[in-house]
This record gives sequence, C-alpha cells and structure tokens, in this order.
Amino acid sequence: MSAAPRFEARGLARTFRGGAGVHGIDLDVAAGEIHALVGLNGAGKTTLMRLLLGMLRPDAGAVRVCGVDVNRADAATWARVGQLVEHPLAYAELTGRANLEVAARLHGLGRAQLAAAVDRAVEEFDLGRYADVRASRLSLGNRQRVGLAGALLHEPDAIVLDEPTNGLDPAGVIVLRESLLRRAAAGAGILVSSHHLDEVARVADRITVVNDGRIIGTLDPGGFDLERAFFALVHGDDERRRAAA
Repeated sequence: MSAAPRFEARGLARTFRGGAGVHGIDLDVAAGEIHALVGLNGAGKTTLMRLLLGMLRPDAGAVRVCGVDVNRADAATWARVGQLVEHPLAYAELTGRANLEVAARLHGLGRAQLAAAVDRAVEEFDLGRYADVRASRLSLGNRQRVGLAGALLHEPDAIVLDEPTNGLDPAGVIVLRESLLRRAAAGAGILVSSHHLDEVARVADRITVVNDGRIIGTLDPGGFDLERAFFALVHGDDERRRAAA
C-alpha cells in the first residue's frame, strides 16, 4: 500500500483584509517528492505554507499532515515535520551548536540521539568553523545554514522550506540541494518555495505556479526557458482576471 501524502490540502482558503490570501487551493506533496511552489511576491506561497503547518487557521478547507488532520496532529506527528518559514530559528546569543541542540529538543530527540544528530547536522551543512560562534556574529548565509540544519537534523518525513536559498552562497546552495535530494530519496515529502527557477528545476519533481492566491498551472522541471513559461502563465492569468472584472 502506498504511503499517504506527506501534505494534503483540499479547498484551502484564508482571506485577509484587502483580499490577499489563498483561495480554494488543492495541493498534495507525496512521499519521496520535491514539490516546488513558485509565484511572484504576494502570490500567497508563504500563507499556504503556514496553513499547511497549522500556523494559521483556514477560513475553509482541510489539511492533513502525514495522514493526520492538522487540527488533531499530536506531538508525535509534528516530530515528523521539519520547517523553515520566513526566518531561520537562530537565537542570537546562542552558538550555532547550541541553536542546533535547542532545535533537536524541540523536535523531540532524546539525550541519546541529540548529540549524534547535532554532529551530523554540523558536518552536513559545513558548520564546523561556526559551531562555537554566537548566531549574532554569523553572516546571513551562515544563520540560514544553522536554520536549515535545525529544521532537518531530525530527518523529518514532511518538510516545508520557504525560500531556503536566501543568503546562501553557491557552496551553500549545493549543500542544500544535495540534502534535499538525499531526503527525498529516503522517502521525505518536500515542499519548497523559491524565486530561482533554475535552481528549482535542478531538484523538483513538480513545479506548481501560484498567482493571486490560486494555483494557475504547472511547469515542467525539464522544460525549456522556464522563466518565459512562468511569466506567460502569470500574465495570462492576470489578463483573464482583468477581463472578468
């Protein structure tokens, strides 16, 4: 029997004052899949991710995480989830290693697992030089590495990353790419948003385009000139909505 989708949304809606938000979205993230979410600023990507993670309550629709209704998800379910949305978890006065230890505890790792998980994360994200440096003294890119390491060190089954390459140098982007591909190969379902279509195409199995809080189409990760195809979808949707108004 196939595994349940790591994330499943049906008819998901949340509208803010002024009309922004998401409006009737259906979305699945399968086990073993990297599903990319792309759209212009304000398209609703972060709102959708926050709804999937139970950070926001929807006005309508339902979300399941690892087969469990998000409203009924317990600590054991959330221990299977890893996320970085908007800002990395990095307490300024703690060192990189201490931040990872906090993340490990928050994800439910016991004392016997914690040290090994932190050591693996430090190695995977090449944080050895910064493990004993306070986060307040780290560059934006290295704080991002700490945040990503903290989100992934417990080997979650369901992963949500909002613009994870923010601040990363080319070496950091490669480290992240390899990390996501390895986890997907092990069965994790990964939802990732990005403005960098070329990088998305290197890792994504599916690319979903969001505009004005709605899914308007998909892109082929192996397709030619993704940027042109993306802007054609968005422009066409904008034109249709203007005509309807």
